[in-house]
Amino acid sequence: MSTETVEKKKSGEGEPLFSKKNRRLLSDPLNDNNPITVQVLGICSALAITVQLKPAVVMALSVVFVMGAGNVIISLLRNLIPSRVRIIVMLTVVASLVILVDQVLKAYMFDVSKQLSVFIGLIITNCIIMGRFEAFAMGNGTWKSFLDGIGNAAGYGVILILVSIFREFFGAGSLWGHKLIPDDWYMQNGGFYHDNGMMLLPPMALISVALIIWVQRAYNRKLIEEN
Repeated sequence: MSTETVEKKKSGEGEPLFSKKNRRLLSDPLNDNNPITVQVLGICSALAITVQLKPAVVMALSVVFVMGAGNVIISLLRNLIPSRVRIIVMLTVVASLVILVDQVLKAYMFDVSKQLSVFIGLIITNCIIMGRFEAFAMGNGTWKSFLDGIGNAAGYGVILILVSIFREFFGAGSLWGHKLIPDDWYMQNGGFYHDNGMMLLPPMALISVALIIWVQRAYNRKLIEEN
């Protein structure tokens, strides 16, 4: 088999865009190979920005953009990047994309930008992104790299959103800033309900992630057998 044939096979040329193998690049990170609950990466953001649903969704979408675009760029440049400086190139690519996201948020969603604060900038050092650049985009074609980036970012985002829903609802009785628990249910108004302030503390994010991992492993036999 010629080098050209091997390269085409590796890059996925001639393969249907949404073949079974390509679809798995999107689906596996949502469950069987989730970056947070299986690979245990990106935990810091889950602790820091999941007190409310809105910033968690914005962070998830930001990471989807950075990973999808970043994987494509690295894949396009993979044969041009000297191995000795590949980490520097990767950091330059992800930093440029993060700066773009940060400026867009400041221009159009300034309140959310203030809530996310330094955590948007810390996307640059997110080990999930750098890991996918190194492990996948550097060795695969553009389309596969794009799907891998979107899939892993979506898997990361789903966990952030689930944790933030759990924490905001039980911690503040609201979702997306809108009150869901009627005022007359609260104890101070003669009712029976009281917000659980502990849910807004960072340790509860870790406990929430642990509960998701427990439920996932209870229903996914594949993860149990692998361990």
